[in-house]
Amino acid sequence: MASWGERLAGVRGVLLDISGVLYDGSEDGGMPIPGSVEAVARLKQSQLKVRFCTNESQKSRGDLVELLRRHGFDISESEVTAPAPAASLILKERGLRPHLLVQDGVRSEFDPIDTSNPNCVVIADAGESFSYQNMNKAFRVLMELESPVLISLGKGRYYKENSGLMLDVGAYMKALEYACGIEAEVVGKPSPEYFQSALKEMGVEAHEAIMIGDDIVGDIGGAQRCGMRALQVRTGKFRPSDERHPDVKADGYVDNLAEAVDLLLQHADK
Repeated sequence: MASWGERLAGVRGVLLDISGVLYDGSEDGGMPIPGSVEAVARLKQSQLKVRFCTNESQKSRGDLVELLRRHGFDISESEVTAPAPAASLILKERGLRPHLLVQDGVRSEFDPIDTSNPNCVVIADAGESFSYQNMNKAFRVLMELESPVLISLGKGRYYKENSGLMLDVGAYMKALEYACGIEAEVVGKPSPEYFQSALKEMGVEAHEAIMIGDDIVGDIGGAQRCGMRALQVRTGKFRPSDERHPDVKADGYVDNLAEAVDLLLQHADK
């Protein structure tokens, strides 16, 4: 593998995943991953541009930022690309009226949207709301539509909280795809459009940017398909087998965000 200097040369912008990179969540708010608060601060004091790119769909963007600030992170809503606000904009542009299968914590993102007489389904990481009854209701809405539209906020298989691994929205998205014979539209990583919107907000080209994440497929593979470089941290949902993934190989593996920032500040933008 090339030297770190070669792998990180020319980086001008950094996209940071949140869950599993900055902190591990839990019902009581979770805990920052050691060194991550300081690592974000050091990045922001550098010449590198920084943006946060998350698939978090249990909380509104405002609530997520408030939680991270309580943990000590320097972050504002305008710096966060999140799937719920992006999906809300898509619904408005296309005149779609969603049946929402989401957590109560994220419903506020859809307050401006008409949800009467739904002509699509929006599914997010609904947690305990992924009951048979609620999944069957979403299924019925889709089956009654002549041209069913299923929008999924991300397609992750699982994520990590302090209590352990948790099934993510992708598992339930696949169930509805299979039952209805349709393909979901994904708003969130690894969608190329999602990464491109984050790059546009940051004001850098794909070849000048690097993604730092814990998901070998959603973060690393998704970013690389857009022409970015990507580092995988060995925190969050990382599994040792990720380093032997048959289809995706990160541009580098680091123990945590702090190590990634050390390397970036030493070698990037050279």
